[in-house]
Amino acid sequence: MEFALKRIYEPASPEDGYRVLVDRLWPRGVKKADADISCWAKEITPSPDLRKWFHEDKEGRFETFSERYAKELESSPEVGEFIRSIPEGTDRVTLLYAAKAGAPSHVGTLKAALEKAAAATLPKK
Repeated sequence: MEFALKRIYEPASPEDGYRVLVDRLWPRGVKKADADISCWAKEITPSPDLRKWFHEDKEGRFETFSERYAKELESSPEVGEFIRSIPEGTDRVTLLYAAKAGAPSHVGTLKAALEKAAAATLPKK
């Protein structure tokens, strides 16, 4: 299974596969009816306290934020539950987020954690 990253503001394409919104808050300017998502996985996003702390100084706190978020994900049963909830036979999961390109964001840390969890959880082909 492959994980990809894409801004929610970019048009959906068949290559996206299983489209998952991975922001805790709904993205501005996106109508729910037009989002074309398979699911909204708020449970694997940064905790509200960590998210608020990070948003106070994204540039200065990014490294520490990434480390703390990785620890949250490592101890979270929701990560494994999310992996098991992906429909069988899914080849590509596209993680959708609202952050601007190049802006400090949680999605790289999340993608790495999901790749690790999928390798440990899913049967080998």
